[in-house]
Order: sequence, then structure tokens, then C-alpha cells
Amino acid sequence: MKGERFSNLLGTVYRCGNLNFTCDGNSVISPVGNRVTVFDLKNNRSNTLPLATRYNVRCVGLSPDGRLAIIVDEGNLVCRSVLHHFHFKGSVHSVSFSPDGRKFVVTKGNIAQMYHAPGRKREFNAFVLDKTYFGPYDETTCIDWTDDSRCFAVGSKDMSTWVFGAERWDNLIYYALGGHKDAIVACFFESSSLDLYTLSQDGALCVWQCDTPPEGLRLKAPTGWKAELLQEAEEDDEEGEEETTVRGKAVPPAEEQQGKVKYSRLAKYFFNKEGDFNNLTAAAYHKKTHLLVTAPRSVPWGAHVRSLAPQAYGLGQLLVWEWQSESYVLKQQGHFNSMVSLAYSPDGQYIVTGGDDGKVGLSGYRNFRTFTSPRPTQFSCVAVDCSGEVVSAGAQDSFEVFIWSMQTGRLLDVLSGHEGPVSSLCFNPVKSVLASASWDRTVRLWDMADSWRTTETLGLTSDALAVTFRPDGAELAVATLNSQITFWDPENAVQTGSIEGRHDLKTGRKELDKVTAKHSAKGKAFTTLCYSADGQSVLAGGMSKFVCIYHVKEQILRKKFEISCNLSLDAMEEFLNRRKMTEFGNLALIDQDAGVEDGVVIPLPGVKKGDMSSRHFKPEIRVTSLRFSPTGRCWAATTTEGLLVYSLDAQMLFDPFELDTGVTPARIRAALRQQDYTRAILMAFRLNERKLLQEALESVPWGEVEVVSSSLPELYVEKVLEFLASSFEVSCHLEFYLIWTQKLLLAHGQELKSRVGKVLPAVQFLQKSIQRHLDDVSRLCDWNRYNIQYALAVSKQRGLKRPSEPLGSDEEADASDDDTLHLLGSGQVDGAGQLV
Repeated sequence: MKGERFSNLLGTVYRCGNLNFTCDGNSVISPVGNRVTVFDLKNNRSNTLPLATRYNVRCVGLSPDGRLAIIVDEGNLVCRSVLHHFHFKGSVHSVSFSPDGRKFVVTKGNIAQMYHAPGRKREFNAFVLDKTYFGPYDETTCIDWTDDSRCFAVGSKDMSTWVFGAERWDNLIYYALGGHKDAIVACFFESSSLDLYTLSQDGALCVWQCDTPPEGLRLKAPTGWKAELLQEAEEDDEEGEEETTVRGKAVPPAEEQQGKVKYSRLAKYFFNKEGDFNNLTAAAYHKKTHLLVTAPRSVPWGAHVRSLAPQAYGLGQLLVWEWQSESYVLKQQGHFNSMVSLAYSPDGQYIVTGGDDGKVGLSGYRNFRTFTSPRPTQFSCVAVDCSGEVVSAGAQDSFEVFIWSMQTGRLLDVLSGHEGPVSSLCFNPVKSVLASASWDRTVRLWDMADSWRTTETLGLTSDALAVTFRPDGAELAVATLNSQITFWDPENAVQTGSIEGRHDLKTGRKELDKVTAKHSAKGKAFTTLCYSADGQSVLAGGMSKFVCIYHVKEQILRKKFEISCNLSLDAMEEFLNRRKMTEFGNLALIDQDAGVEDGVVIPLPGVKKGDMSSRHFKPEIRVTSLRFSPTGRCWAATTTEGLLVYSLDAQMLFDPFELDTGVTPARIRAALRQQDYTRAILMAFRLNERKLLQEALESVPWGEVEVVSSSLPELYVEKVLEFLASSFEVSCHLEFYLIWTQKLLLAHGQELKSRVGKVLPAVQFLQKSIQRHLDDVSRLCDWNRYNIQYALAVSKQRGLKRPSEPLGSDEEADASDDDTLHLLGSGQVDGAGQLV
């Protein structure tokens, strides 16, 4: 548990912000809430960067070489991974690197600021402001650079586009372009030119031609006291650079326009002549192929070059198209509403999720059975036994538990006895026993082998919210409304321990709460529980931003994970922001657009999601479901942010085993040279460094693997199996590691079977790794078999000669359709046109 870190974010592919392709075009960078996910289009994989901003990501800027990225959130914080942080003190709309990667421009409000891009080395002050550009009267919307990084253009909501010089050009400081009747959506420079395209929301495209090529821009030579200061600065070799301000004018004086760069409008095109759409929301332009893609709000968008990555904010959808074939390269869509449940496959390879939108997040499956109750009822929970033959569901209104057969779909029984809504169900993994938790402060155990008779009734001190069995079925954990977790012996119906988790939840205060977080925490509790694969720890989460791992035997908190630090969600902070507190109270409780007597509607106690029809809706942070992987290597949580996966990070963890001063890398290599492989492997596992483990195992000849594996102590067999399982995922020595696995299981199979509860996670992890290779190899073999069969079929027909038919006359070519059909037969046709 101590080495687990955030691994990936699944189920949510896009929230808001802009998309970026990497320099090779094989990956798409998408902002997801307060995190950033990279989608690998070639390998069909996704990876979430191990960073999290304090608010939702607003825009992402990628350097041309793909080494640096600037991530700007709604709280105006720029963070480059974990290298530097910078606060802009204003709402940032867009950010863009120059093509040479030396500078980047950020637009906030009605100004544009150009910064020196950070280098590859660690710097004391990474963000040095170079110039500030004024000109637009309204908010800026877009940025585009020329290919040589000499100039850039900025679009604005005031229907104007401004061209600024990145250097001190003598003939181009700024230039204002008009001609539109709506806000500018995008602006694009032509390749190796200062010619410009501007696109507005009403579908108007203006083409601007510049009378000066990029090579015609002249640097402005400093004169007078500025030249002296510049010379002194060069001599002193000062590190800092003074900020320069450029103030543009829409109509500059005539004397300033003499000898300057001039633009003229060549053409103006309208995409919305027939009024097919409301307005444009986004656009992209490929300079090499001169293709423009536009995205209207209400109709399908047009074509682009190579790959398109449109996104839908409302659906959380991300699509990547290949424009020539009009086919999908990638189509990902998360749940429209929040996720509420998840489950691992038995081998740990797949995760299935369910959400409030009625979708199940797993492709390739179809509905083959629908279970119904005798009368209409509202189901609140569901459980399936380990054999997959029995399905149970708890009712929220009738307080009953329904049992169905998976094979026939027939209702087997209806279990009555609870006096409150059934909140959770769980089958015993070992025995045919069903545990049902209810709001009537009881947990009932039903024996499936004894006609579903109630064997035990466990009395609780508060309403039961969640129940789960330990993997060996010898213990039961129950979460109650008073923030406690109680542990029971299901055989004797005796409580074996309890954990008080109220102080570990640390719930935050929502914007509309009239009480403090300390008092509101009295109504918060754990709503989901899950045992670890070895059964030594229990994972708990609920109406809080924390997930807690407790040691069952010691009943202490082992570690607490903060699933999110996104302040765009509600109930994240313990205290309200003092800037929102006025003499009239909290600003969030005052509706600015309401009447004098009307105010913000306060949600009733117990409301889970809040009023999504309100003008300002912030989803509340919560954990709805937790599951440990059967392999014991990772666990997953469905939250307001999406599906979070935490896995063991063995690369950064030094965890020796029975280490003493005699175990060193030099002695391990000396034992390998002496061909004492068993002693070398034991010392390598005691030092527990992956490179030494790999070197020790791969030094054993394949003919001596059986002897070495049989001589390993029983304590080290499990560790060797775990190492083999992890090596299958990265190593190319598939057959060698399969030999090791086979010899170990044959030599120590009986001992491992006696410790099945402890060894099961390692065996399942091994099965998952081998099964993945089996799927890949079988798919490759099937493809090769098909190609060989096709090649053989073509080679057999290549030697056959088809009889050549004499060419007919023009009259025969104009024969009737009936005669043509006869000619396709197997017989011959005589002169009368009859088949003989």
C-alpha cells in the first residue's frame, strides 16, 4: 500500500479547453478536468500526466519539439509539469508557442503578453515577460504565429484582428484589420508569408494580402540615449530584460503609416449564406495543403487535413478523423453524468463502469438477459455470486431482495425481512451466503443452499450503507451512517473490531452551506468499501475528497489519498473564500439576477447531485465506488472526476527484504560468475533491485531452470512469481520466462495451494500477463494463417489458363439481355441462340 501512486484517469476523455497534436501527429493531448491526458493513436492507449492543477484546465500550449507544455487553468495558474508555477492575475484565454520554441504569447483580457520560453535546464525565473501588447478593446480569442516567428496575430471579440511584431521591426509594430461583423473565431498566417486569413462567428472569411514579404521586415536600430543604454547593457551582460509595452491604435496617424507594412483585403467569403447554422465555434487550418476546417455549433463540421480532433463539451466526446477516407481513427466518449459503479474482470485486464446516464463503459458486449421483478420497484444495488449463476438486486421502496437465475432469467425467490431500503448486497466468495445491508440498522445473512433462509442477523448502531466480504469469506465489513466501519465474523455473528472514520473523511464546505464543514461532517459517512486482494487492508470512500486505507487487524489508518485538488468542484475547501464574504453574507447565497425577495434555492439535506438546472452549477466531489484489482497491483475509484486508477510505483521505491551488510551488487555478480545461481537469486531478491533481479534470473541457462527453481525456499517463490508477472509486460524473452513459470509451479504447486489466500493475487497477476500475450500471439497467428491460405489459393490459380473467347461482332454485343444470360451458362450456344 505504501508504494501506490496515481496511475491513470479513465472514463472521461474531454471536459473543456483546446486540443493539441504532438509534433509527429501520433498522439492527441486533451484536457480532462484539472488533468491532461495523452491519447496514443497508434497503440490505442491513453496516459494521464501525473499533475493536477487547482482548477479545470482552460488551455494547453505545446512547444514545436513537443518537450515543453504550458497548462493554464481557470484560476490563471500556469504549470509546466512540476518545474515552474506562475500566476497571471487574470483570466487566460489562449496560449501559443512560437515555431522556433523561444517565446510564447498569452492572451488575457484585451492584451497579449509575450514571454521568453523556459529552457531545458532548471532556471530560477522561468517566465520572463518580454513585451505587453495593447490594441483590442474587447477580450482576445485566438493567436497564430508566422513560420519564422517574426510576427503573430491576435483576434478579438471587438471584430478586429491585430498583427504585432515579435521583434523591434522598423516597418511593422502593429497593424489593425477590420471587415467583420462578429467576433473573431480564428486567424491564420499563410505559409512563409505575412498574408492572413480571419474567420468570424457569423461564417465570414476575409483574405488579407501583405505588400511586404517576411524578409522585408527591418530591425529598428536604437538611437540616442537608448543606444548608449543598450551598449552598457551588453557590456555588463545583464541577465534580466526590461519589459516593453506596445500600444496599438486602430487608426494610426498618417505620418506613422509612411514606409510601413500595409494590408489589403483580396476577398471575403461567407459560409452561412443560407443560414444553415447559428455561429462558428472553432476552426483549424493546415498551411501545407491549404485546407480549412470549421466547426459550426448546430451542424456537422467540414473536412480537415490528415487527422481531425473535434470535441463535444456537452457529451464529453473526443473524435479523431482521417479526412481523406472520412473514417474514425479514435472515438472516445465518457459518461455523460457521473459514474456510480465499477467492477474488475476476474483476470484484472478490464474494468467495466456504470453511470447515471444509463451507459455501461465496456465495448464488445451485448444485452442477452433482462431481469424483471413481479411488480414495479426501484432497485438500489445488485450483486452476482462468484460462479455467475445467481443474480440478486435490492429494492429501495419494497425493502425486498430479488433472486434470479442467470441461465434462465427466471425469478427464483424474493427475500423479505428488512424494514428499510436495502442499500448494499454482497456474496461470500467461498460459500453460498448472501449479505444484505439495510437502513433498518441490520445486516442479514441468507443461505443459498438452505432455501435462502436467514442464518444470522447482525445488529448495528446506525443505518448500514455498504457491506463487503473479505476475499477468503472469513470476515465481513460494514460501513454505517455514523462514519464507522465494523468488522464481523459471519460464522459466529460476533463483532471483531471497529474503526471510527469521521475525522479521516475531512469533508469540505459547499458554497451554499450555511453551516461550517465541521458541523456538516456529522452527516457524512463512507458509502463504499472494498478489501485488498490479500485481505489485510480495507479501502473506504464516500462523501469526501479522500480515500482511506485501513489496516484491518491493527485498525489504524495506513494511508489517505486525495483524489482531487480541483477547486472547480464543490465541497473542496474546509473554509469559504473570504473574498466572497461580504457584510450581507456569502455571495454564493445571493442571486444577482433574482428579485429583492428571491434568493438562491438551498438544496435539501441528502440531495446527492444538486440542482443541475441552476444558473451556476458546481458538481460536488464524492467517491461512489471502489474496487481492488484481483492482481493486487492497483485499485480503482469512480469519482466526480472520472475513473481514477492507482497502481504500485515500483520504479521509485527501494524496499529491501531481509537485507544485511553481506548483500551487495558486487557479491551477487561474483556468485553469478561462480555459477552459484540459487545464492545469487536469493541475494538479488533480498536487495530487491529490479535490474539485479533481471540480471540474476536471465543468467541462469534454460537447462538449469528446473534445478534452480526447485531449490528456491518457499518464502521466495511468491516473490519470483510476482517478478515474472511484471517482467512479462516489458520483456521480450517470452519463452524463457514461461519456462521459469512452468518449473516453479510444477515444483512448488502443492505448497502454493496450501497458501492460496496469500498467493492468489500473485497468481492472478501472472495469469493476466500471460493471457495478454496469448491474445496478442493468437491474433497474430490467425492473421498469418489467413495470409498463408490466401497466398496458397492465389498460387494454385496462377498456373491455370482460362479459355479465351473470340471477340464477337458489334451485333453480338448488342444482343438481348436474355441472350447475355445464356452466355453466362456452362453450356455452348448454337447459331439459333439456344442452349445445347
